[in-house]
Amino acid sequence: MRALFLQHDPGSGPGMAGELLEEFGYHLEVVGMSDRLDDGTWHGTFPDPLDHDLIVALGAVWSLNDRSQVGTWIDAELDLLRRADAHGVPVLGICFGGQALAAAHGGRVERAPRPELGWIHLDTDDADLIAPGPWMQWHEDRFELPPGAVELARSDLCPQAFRLRRNLGLQFHPEVDRSVIERWLGLGGPEALAEVSRAGSDPTTLRADADRHQTSRREDLRRMLTRWLAEVAAQPPDAAPRPHRSAVAPASPR
Repeated sequence: MRALFLQHDPGSGPGMAGELLEEFGYHLEVVGMSDRLDDGTWHGTFPDPLDHDLIVALGAVWSLNDRSQVGTWIDAELDLLRRADAHGVPVLGICFGGQALAAAHGGRVERAPRPELGWIHLDTDDADLIAPGPWMQWHEDRFELPPGAVELARSDLCPQAFRLRRNLGLQFHPEVDRSVIERWLGLGGPEALAEVSRAGSDPTTLRADADRHQTSRREDLRRMLTRWLAEVAAQPPDAAPRPHRSAVAPASPR
């Protein structure tokens, strides 16, 4: 089985999502758009999504609407996501990737009234698929659900997860562990530190929270992927997702 990761910048790697998919037997192919944080220009060619069993679109330091940074490739990526959907290839979108997934299918991406940065609890309609968290957030934009999508989770700022056919879009970062936090802070330098400060947090807190939540978030991500892959990736493209009792029953205590 082959999983295609779309890595938009050097800091936004597969993280725990890649580790777990490898445990599940997937071979990872990572396509990077840019190796710089100050220039998103990329003139490469995307692989054919039909050559893969799963696609994961990762985060990015840029806004989906900033054509000066993403304009050389974002239209092609949106076409890739639509082509994958048309042929039943499951797609997981994370943060920027979730926004791209929403935009590809008719949703809107806009600047949020304030950034979300840090470990935040969610209100979830299906805690066995999307656990309430806390989950790591680092974004200034938010997505509007595309037509036909089912909202699965939200914060007080924006939708946090949706399902549309074989697509799962997330605004939060389930792949993040301490090493990812360190990479973001290191690559971002003073600008990243200033952004963290403006959001009312600090690097020490982000690191401590990453350490504290890593084990539980890894297990929640494992459960998310196991459930989603069982209901979607393992089924024929035209099969409806199977009902799951936890969608209507209270979450069991952890």
